[in-house]
Amino acid sequence: MPAEHVHAHPYPLVFATLSGDHLYGFASTDSEFDLRGAHLLPLAEIVGLDEPKETVNTIYEHDGMEIDLVTLDLKLFIGRLLKSDGAVLEQLYSPHVLHTSPVHDELKELGKRCITRHHARHYLEFSAEKWKAFIGDGVPKVEMLLYGYRALLAGIHLMRTGEIEANLQHLNEDFQLPYLSELSARKRTGTEEGAMGNADLEFHEGEYRRLTDMLVAERDRGKLPERSDARADLNDLLVRTRLAQEL
Repeated sequence: MPAEHVHAHPYPLVFATLSGDHLYGFASTDSEFDLRGAHLLPLAEIVGLDEPKETVNTIYEHDGMEIDLVTLDLKLFIGRLLKSDGAVLEQLYSPHVLHTSPVHDELKELGKRCITRHHARHYLEFSAEKWKAFIGDGVPKVEMLLYGYRALLAGIHLMRTGEIEANLQHLNEDFQLPYLSELSARKRTGTEEGAMGNADLEFHEGEYRRLTDMLVAERDRGKLPERSDARADLNDLLVRTRLAQEL
């Protein structure tokens, strides 16, 4: 992220990372840049009468590219981390870091202890939403199909290993699903809205259900803990950071 946009943010940034299609590994030429992160609200806004601005969404252009920056106040971000939100987990560990801080480093250490079997719900719900979008509007969009597959593979990988991997291409090095390369190529070249025959739709429905069952089975094997043990330490981090007003 260019320095001027960091300084232009109304609050100090804990971190900002690249998310969306660029993180997932199938960005097309017209994909916007989705930046996600966390900011720190000042004490005056926390204790005052007005509702604090827990979410800040800024859209701007840089070198002809559309940038969508969404950040959450540190308390809100930590709350979602403790609620097994897979989206904030992937944002926290995105390898594409545009802004960081010592608090970001602490968050990443504590975030490892927030990974539980309940993260499966996020990936199951997200994939179901994208499958419904894929079949529901009359013209199947490869983008929705890829989002669904990526969520299922990321969820299975997380349940098996306890490690976050959001990139579909990296995930498929283990899963070796041959059709994902062709779908990703269609997405990257902007031909994702092509028609699919009944045989293709039936095949993908079978794969969607097979991978969904696989994710449920991996969750039920119970390799990951039932709950996080990091709440007290995350609370300490939040209090220390809020009172110090330093990142």
